[in-house]
Amino acid sequence: MAGNVPPRIVEPIQTPQHYAPPNARELRMQAIYRLQVGLIGLCAMLLIVGLANIIMDRARLGDVREPVEQVVAVDTQAKKPASEPLADIGVVPAADPTPGSSPDAAQPSGAVPAP
Repeated sequence: MAGNVPPRIVEPIQTPQHYAPPNARELRMQAIYRLQVGLIGLCAMLLIVGLANIIMDRARLGDVREPVEQVVAVDTQAKKPASEPLADIGVVPAADPTPGSSPDAAQPSGAVPAP
């Protein structure tokens, strides 16, 4: 079986090899590869910026209110503030006291509060 050894494609290196500069074909292949990588990167950046611009435009359109809503808001009458009947008769304190509705201001200075 020793006679059936397949031939080697590359012969083993017996002596040290010196640096061999790349030939013209290898240099051209490297330049084309770098150009391809650069163009793919540039196209990817343009795609990302374009998608971000589309997303921002859609978000800006969603924030704009319709002019009809503004007209309807102007035409509506002001709502009457919610009345608090228990606060009006003095059973509970008012949620939003106003300066004119304080109990001390309503009583005369000589009057004594009822127990």
